[in-house]
Amino acid sequence: MKKYVITFFSFSLMLFALVTFAAPQDIHCSCTVNQKEFAEFISQEKLDARVQDLGRAIRIDYADRSPIFIGVLNGSFMFFADLVRAAGVDCEIDFIQISSYGDHTKSSGTVRMSKDVSRSIAVRDIIIVEDIIDSGLSMDFIIKHITALNPASIKIATLLYKKDAIKIHVPVDYIGFEIASDFVVGYGLDYAQKGRHLGAIYKAL
Repeated sequence: MKKYVITFFSFSLMLFALVTFAAPQDIHCSCTVNQKEFAEFISQEKLDARVQDLGRAIRIDYADRSPIFIGVLNGSFMFFADLVRAAGVDCEIDFIQISSYGDHTKSSGTVRMSKDVSRSIAVRDIIIVEDIIDSGLSMDFIIKHITALNPASIKIATLLYKKDAIKIHVPVDYIGFEIASDFVVGYGLDYAQKGRHLGAIYKAL
């Protein structure tokens, strides 16, 4: 009898452990943003590791220079902050804001600027930091605009790159992840202004 009690007790402990420790992992596998379902795509750990890789590359390239990082608002703000810290180089920062998505899941194809850089960037080394490049329309617009301001050099860093969606080729120097043409949110990226706070990146189901 004692043997069966011990066996049942052991089984109960194992079942309790499975329910207690395994269940919370599922909580982070999916989410709902504006009534649309998303599944985790790139974990926070993978994001952190890749940003550190990109930061090291920038640190090597700009070891004896002081670049201006220009973040593309709003989507790049998390990636931008983490990348600047990971690079660890003497630098300045500025921001530019454009829109091509609005509140939709696909680019409208029309690029609008709502905030320009706030300083002269003439004869300065520029690193443009974007959250995602898909069609290339937005980045092409930004590169042409920044080039007209006469910088010494321009390099592009993007967290995500949709190779199959490219319509206009733009030179990209630092790429976090190449992804398929899925709509994604999290880590600064939004769906109708929601979901930016998520620590991982999620793709639409």
